[in-house]
Amino acid sequence: MYLVGKINVISALPDKFKRLNDIAYNLWWSWNPEAIDLYREIDLELWEKVGKNPVRFLQEVSQKKLQAKLEEQAYMDRLDTVVADFDKYMTEKDTWYSRNYPERTGKSIAYFSAEYGLNEVLPIYSGGLGVLSGDHCKSASDLGLPFTAIGLFYKQGYFSQRINIHGWQETCFNNLNISQLPVLPAFDASGRQAEISITFAGRTVFAKVWRVQIGRINLYLMDTDVAQNSPSDRALTSRLYGGDQETRIQQEIFLGIGGIRVLDALGIHPSVYHMNEGHSSFMGLELIRKLINERHLTFKEALQIVSASAVFTTHTPVPAGNDTFPLYMMDKYFGDFWGQLGISRYDFLELGLKKPEDQNFNMTVLALTLAGRKNGVSELHGAVSRDIFSDVWPEVPKSDVPITHITNGIHTLTWLSPKIKELYDKYLEPGWKNSIYDSAAFKGVDLIPDEELWNTHLELKQKLISFVRDRMKAQKLANGESMEAVRHVDSFLDPDALTIGFARRFATYKRANLIFRNLARIQNILNNPGKPVQVIFAGKAHPADGPAHEVIKNINDIAKQEGFYGKVILLENYNMTVARNLVQGVDVWMNNPRRPLEASGTSGQKVCINGIINFSILDGWWCEGYNGENGWVIGDETEFDNETSQDNIDSESIYDMLEQKIVPLFYKVNEKGIPVEWIAMMKNSIKSLAWNYSTDRMVKEYAERMYLPAMEGSEKLLNDNCSAARSLSYFKEHLKNNWAQVQLMAEKNENELKDYKSNSGQELYLTVNAQFGAIDPSSVEVEVYYGIFENGSITSPRSARMDCVEKLGDSLYKYSLNLKIEDGGEYAYTFRATPRHPDLINRFDTGLIRWVM
Repeated sequence: MYLVGKINVISALPDKFKRLNDIAYNLWWSWNPEAIDLYREIDLELWEKVGKNPVRFLQEVSQKKLQAKLEEQAYMDRLDTVVADFDKYMTEKDTWYSRNYPERTGKSIAYFSAEYGLNEVLPIYSGGLGVLSGDHCKSASDLGLPFTAIGLFYKQGYFSQRINIHGWQETCFNNLNISQLPVLPAFDASGRQAEISITFAGRTVFAKVWRVQIGRINLYLMDTDVAQNSPSDRALTSRLYGGDQETRIQQEIFLGIGGIRVLDALGIHPSVYHMNEGHSSFMGLELIRKLINERHLTFKEALQIVSASAVFTTHTPVPAGNDTFPLYMMDKYFGDFWGQLGISRYDFLELGLKKPEDQNFNMTVLALTLAGRKNGVSELHGAVSRDIFSDVWPEVPKSDVPITHITNGIHTLTWLSPKIKELYDKYLEPGWKNSIYDSAAFKGVDLIPDEELWNTHLELKQKLISFVRDRMKAQKLANGESMEAVRHVDSFLDPDALTIGFARRFATYKRANLIFRNLARIQNILNNPGKPVQVIFAGKAHPADGPAHEVIKNINDIAKQEGFYGKVILLENYNMTVARNLVQGVDVWMNNPRRPLEASGTSGQKVCINGIINFSILDGWWCEGYNGENGWVIGDETEFDNETSQDNIDSESIYDMLEQKIVPLFYKVNEKGIPVEWIAMMKNSIKSLAWNYSTDRMVKEYAERMYLPAMEGSEKLLNDNCSAARSLSYFKEHLKNNWAQVQLMAEKNENELKDYKSNSGQELYLTVNAQFGAIDPSSVEVEVYYGIFENGSITSPRSARMDCVEKLGDSLYKYSLNLKIEDGGEYAYTFRATPRHPDLINRFDTGLIRWVM
């Protein structure tokens, strides 16, 4: 058959339904169930068929179904209400940000991320990093931040996962049809779709720009599938984390350098640039290049401004999560770039080397070098990051390495079950949704009757079980299993049984199959008469991660064994749809990574808002969230050198907690069949965790601790023809060139520590002499550095500034301090000098430090 052409017929919407189209192209609908209901109620079967995609739904819905709804007054009234809510949200001027920082509403923030998990209809995410990025954007919109997001448009997205009949993961890619997605062209000032280009490796590659509306903010995505490009370049942005290192470095050049050019093309001039993970680190180099060209600055002067305006968040303590490129590849793609920066190849490569002898350029190190403000994503992860990257600041104590932390959260309304939301609307204070970041918003949880909360939870659990059965049937049919096996799925999972959920990326350090370390013991737990337990797993392994594929295979094989069949479920193609059903419907959420390799772990934060209880290793966010009454812990805070020992001890802890605590509590019910003590823990989980682990709290913290100081700092350095930037650059260079002259000299005993005796709270007079050479004393901070004396070194360190009390000679000064230590114990102390300047973001960023001789 010879095809002449194709005709795309799109349903014409009656005038009264045209606002549904406006809402369909704004992902605001994805966290407003009342909006979603408007589409699904027109034609539920079509809504499910099109993957709950409102854009495609409106293109295919029948005119008869639309006409029928036009005549339904109750529906039309709800349509008017949702449209009014949408318009109010979009035009609202009285937001958290505008109320608190009205003088900063004219400044803006640019956010760069390699992936965005906004909704399953736009699958340009792989896992937690992308979902965090999406949730960050949604809360930025809710709080009213002047925020623009930058990313890449992956037309094949991340892979879809099949688990074949033998239990092996298979990957497949499908092209997205952009005409059916909530994606629009991004127009430049001339009214044409914005387009940018980058020249690298001897060729010029073009990209057009698309716009995704996320409430009040926009996400701009670059797409190299344009006619000017070669076939290989057209496919450059087709897959997330696809291809080899060549593909990866080209994608990251587009994300970082191209992202800055997108902002320029659209006339957006941010004051703050946030790099979410190291993939976008080249962004800082492009900003420096622009400043050199436009402001006629030197590299080091431009670096001060970029450092003041750049924020960097690292998300992984796992080496594989930090992109590195061999130096020959940097030569290939940046051989003509360092000349534009006015620096040598050596100086350029040094920006991304963890150690001088390294042979790989590290994108995380580049981000740490360029950004003035840096953070991990939980308190423990901040400490781990300071340890991992201490080589970047070799003289600085690990506790002072300039990486802080802001603990991750989740976008509450995205992950909150509509049924639980109805309870919150009924029992919490009106307007609770506008103050999710405030603990007071959830005080009313205690007012929810136990029976009402439990029955709502059971309804969601039954919904989950139906969802799982439907997917398992489709999975078995696709694998060619018998109809008898398909029908048997209806007996899978008991609605009355304790149900545990485990879903995340199947990286090996997350130990998805840890619960099966002792098969006989877990089989007894699952099949305990009258107190059964069942476990639902879901997760993808990276296509190149062979050991993770083995984990999937192992769980699949166990799920088929007697005693596990129908009680252990492994769902394929983990995505946001699967995640949403799981985090709303299980009883317990289990997380057992190998401590301390979980940076944050947001899946457990998604469950607590739905009244589900966490059972987790004390890693990531759970170290901060656990209070002894809002969940359970696996193991303790011990970190092991031997992985086998750690796995053995942690798996035994899982069995002990299930047998002795979790299972008995779940099945302890009153005369009405209500587990009163279990529900008390559900409520404690909600009250203690829901507000603090929301992205509303997180984004508010980013604004207060990172974005606003960056706005003020970069503005100061740019004023008066960048005079402050030039001055700061000179200051750093002067200190670097003369720092060898700085010396600290203290009186001490020969070959042994001075030994003072002091009562707690008693002042101890300490002195040190400082020689500064050519450096002005006002440019140096002198401190006593002290802490508990343990194993020959200082632990739990603290520092206290010393005052200059006397000039002893030419550039020689005496400093003193009355040190008071309140708590008893054995302490040690020393002295140190560090740079001091009002425009330094963090004095340890310079790496300059001098300890007493």
